[in-house]
Amino acid sequence: MQTTLSESSKRLARAEEAESILRSCVHCGFCTATCPTYQLLGDELDGPRGRIYLIKQVLEGEPVSASTQLHLDRCLTCRNCETTCPSGVKYHDLLDIGRAVVEQQVPRPLSQRLLREGLRAVVPRPALFKALARTGQALRPVLPASLKAKLPAQVVAPGQRPQARHARRVLLLEGCVQPALSPNTNAAAARLLDRLGISVEPAREAGCCGAVDYHLNAQAQGLQRARRNIDAWWPAVEAGAEAIVQTASGCGAFVREYGHLLEHDPHYAAKAARVSALARDLVEVLRDEPVEHLGVCAEQRLAFHCPCTLQHALKLGGEVERLLRRLGFTLTAVPDGHLCCGSAGTYSLTQPQLSRQLRDNRLNALESGKPQLIATANIGCQTHLDGAGRTPVRHWIEIVEAALNQEI
Repeated sequence: MQTTLSESSKRLARAEEAESILRSCVHCGFCTATCPTYQLLGDELDGPRGRIYLIKQVLEGEPVSASTQLHLDRCLTCRNCETTCPSGVKYHDLLDIGRAVVEQQVPRPLSQRLLREGLRAVVPRPALFKALARTGQALRPVLPASLKAKLPAQVVAPGQRPQARHARRVLLLEGCVQPALSPNTNAAAARLLDRLGISVEPAREAGCCGAVDYHLNAQAQGLQRARRNIDAWWPAVEAGAEAIVQTASGCGAFVREYGHLLEHDPHYAAKAARVSALARDLVEVLRDEPVEHLGVCAEQRLAFHCPCTLQHALKLGGEVERLLRRLGFTLTAVPDGHLCCGSAGTYSLTQPQLSRQLRDNRLNALESGKPQLIATANIGCQTHLDGAGRTPVRHWIEIVEAALNQEI
């Protein structure tokens, strides 16, 4: 795509990157056919190709409007388009660049500003989020349906985690909302890894991965959280930790980006690249281990919802399904498994109507094979899908551990 950046755009820190991405797009439109928001709205500007044109206009100095911002806001950043694209267009990077420019030029209404600042103030702080979640659970009978759907009907207690006792050690990203909404997920992962001779080493100073801030256009703050995590993990990395494990694919996708996003930071570039290289989704660790020897009693029929971050960002589509089949689970067929459930980080709060439509479409597909449970690999998807009150949704590692203990 022929591009001529404006003088102001040429001064952006990522100007060369933006121009390179724009020039790599050949207008083929394959991305539009697989875009969830285009499928719902039928507007070219609510598909990747249309948004690329909008960003091109912004970076070439054309006027920016609230309409431009709306079309960019509606993007889920599911990266389905990147999987489809024959030219390798790095759409999500271009979207981050374009959104940041638009955010500076288009004032948001007060309601949007309050919502976004509120999310940034609460979600990345696990203790505060947990306190609010507990309050919400206590008030659950009187909450409006929209808020009640954001809270799990039942929170499974995490149980004990094993002490670090093996030579093989990994770090585990605890996450922001998962400790409150699904505290047993990381505990189950730690126990299963322990059975396989891998210990989880605590890194209490690590916090939010930074994705919440970054994707709400507070990019500097998101990168500062990334730096703090690198500092927290670095002693263990130097001591030989073999991986930094994530049980939430959304967090994992962002940690995998640290090396790219901090490549021009002279103090953190090398460390960030190392951390990104060590980042592993839980399934990447377990797929190489002799899990069949665990003796899992797998009698459930499962439907697996593969999060967008797992299949399109981390390129691990099909890996959890293969692992579950190795363990003896029966997996039902899921039509259109490449499509987004509508959770997409904070999207279910910033774009609730579109998010609900996408959720209900995804649930219809997931339930078409009559599963007993729906498994997934990301807390956002889990909470969003389970909030509909239909087939129960749980993280796949909890289902595996429960089957191992014959508790389901």
